[in-house]
Amino acid sequence: ITSEAVDRVYKEYMGDAESPAQVRDGLLDAMGDLFFVIPALEVARYHRDAGNPVYFYEFQHRPSSADGVVPAFVKADHGAEIAFVFGKPFLAGDV
Repeated sequence: ITSEAVDRVYKEYMGDAESPAQVRDGLLDAMGDLFFVIPALEVARYHRDAGNPVYFYEFQHRPSSADGVVPAFVKADHGAEIAFVFGKPFLAGDV
């Protein structure tokens, strides 16, 4: 990896971060891209190249159940969409 590449990646994710929260957010974005987005795009390309339709989405809705459990800067954790996909918001009572 060249120093130019490192500089470009740093600029993309850290920019002109001045606070610990901005550094945290940049690091979370970088790690999310590295561990989730890039592999997901790679798999999507394999499916596309095989002639299959591919749909890609990003779930960012913060569920009310996250209040008081996870920090306010967390919008939706990995797997947070499962309850919405399978209908938990429409169920009555505890499940």
